[in-house]
Amino acid sequence: MSLKRVVVTGLGTTNPLGGDVASTWTALLEGTSGIRRLDDEWTADLPVKIAGRVAVEPSEVLERVKARRWDRSTQFAMVATMQAWTDAGLDGVELDGTRLGVAVASGIGGVTTLLDNYDALKEKGPRRVSPLAVPMLMPNGPAANVGLYVGARGAVNAPTSACASGNEAISMGLDQIRLGRADVVVVGGTEAAIHPLPMAAFANMMALSKTASGDDGRDPASVSRPWDTGRDGFVLGEGAGILVLESEEHARARGAKIYAELLGSGISNDAHDIAQPDPEGRGGTRAIQLALASGEIDPADVHHVNAHATSTPQGDIAEGLMLHAVLGKRASEVAVTSTKSMTGHLLGGAGALEAVATVLAVRDRVSPPTINLDDQDSAVELDIPTKARDLPAGDIVALNNSFGFGGANVAVAFGSI
Repeated sequence: MSLKRVVVTGLGTTNPLGGDVASTWTALLEGTSGIRRLDDEWTADLPVKIAGRVAVEPSEVLERVKARRWDRSTQFAMVATMQAWTDAGLDGVELDGTRLGVAVASGIGGVTTLLDNYDALKEKGPRRVSPLAVPMLMPNGPAANVGLYVGARGAVNAPTSACASGNEAISMGLDQIRLGRADVVVVGGTEAAIHPLPMAAFANMMALSKTASGDDGRDPASVSRPWDTGRDGFVLGEGAGILVLESEEHARARGAKIYAELLGSGISNDAHDIAQPDPEGRGGTRAIQLALASGEIDPADVHHVNAHATSTPQGDIAEGLMLHAVLGKRASEVAVTSTKSMTGHLLGGAGALEAVATVLAVRDRVSPPTINLDDQDSAVELDIPTKARDLPAGDIVALNNSFGFGGANVAVAFGSI
C-alpha cells in the first residue's frame, strides 16, 4: 500500500525576529538578530541578562479577555495558529472535525503560570491562586486551545521531548495523515520560559552562554554563535511556529496553495545522558537516516540542512559528525545553517520555527545564513553560509534536525513540489 503524500499548506509564527512569517523570513535572510538585553528588574541578580523576546507581544494581536485565560506559551501558539489557518485558506471552510487533528508541543509548558501562582500562594494565600491555573499551566494547554480554535475532533496531541518537541509534533502529524486517521493536522511547537527560575537553572547548569551576562559591554546580538570557536552556550528565546499539514489529495481537491511536501521523519534516543548528547552523534545519525528512509530519499538529493546547532561546544561538533555519517562527502557541500544564531533557542518551539524556515528555504530555494561565525571550529567540516545563499534548481530536499535533553532526536525532511 502506497503512503499518502503529505504537504504543507499553511505557516504561522511569532518569535524574536517578527510577529509573522513574512517579517521573520526577511529578517532571517538579512542575518538580523533578535537577541536583546532584558530590562526587567528581576534580571538584576541573574548571571544571564539577555534573551530573544518575541518581536510583537501577543497582547497586540489577541483579544484581551481571551489572552488573560491563556499562559504565555498558549498565547504564542494561538497567534501562530491563527496566521497558519488563514494562510492555508481554511477560515470559514467546513471541515470534517473527526478528520482534523492537532499536535502542538511544548518542552516546559505553562511554567510562568505555575511560578506566578506559586508566588501568589506564598505571598497572599491560597484564595489568590487563579481558578484557571491548571488549564493554563498544563503542558497540553497550547494543543488543547488550538484544537478548540480549529474544531479538531481527531487526535489532539502534545508531545514533550525537551528541545526536540516541535519536530516530534510535526512527525506525529505526518503519521496521522499517512495512517489515514486525518486529512488535516495543525502541528508545531511553542515555548515561553523567559523567567528568572528557568534562566537561573539553565545558567547554573552551564547551558547558557557565559558571555550573556549583559554586563560586559558585549553586543547581545553577537552571543549566539553556532560552530564558532568562541561559542560557549545557547541564548534562550521564546515564541511559536505552526504548520498546517494536509494529505496532498485533500489539499488539491480544495485548490489549496502548497509550500512543500513533508517527505519523512525519524525519531531515536541516545540512551547516553540526561543532558549531554552522545559525543559521537549515533542517536542523531539514526534519526536522520530514518527520516531519509521513511521518505525514500537519496542522500544525494539533500541540498540544505537547518541544523539544531545551539552554540554549545559539544553539541555542535556531534551534529557535524551525524551529517558526515549520513551524507558522506556531500556533508561538506550541502548548505547547512543554524537560524538559532538569530532567534536564540526556543526549546520546545525551536524545531517548529526552524521547520517554517526550512519550508520557506525549499520554496524560495535559498538558505538563510548563520551569523556570528567569525572563526569556524576546525572540528566542524561543514559548508555554513554566512550570507544567504541560493539553492539549486530542480527537485531538492531539506532536513530539519532537533535534539533534546533526555537524548531525544528528531529529524524531518521537506521536499520541493
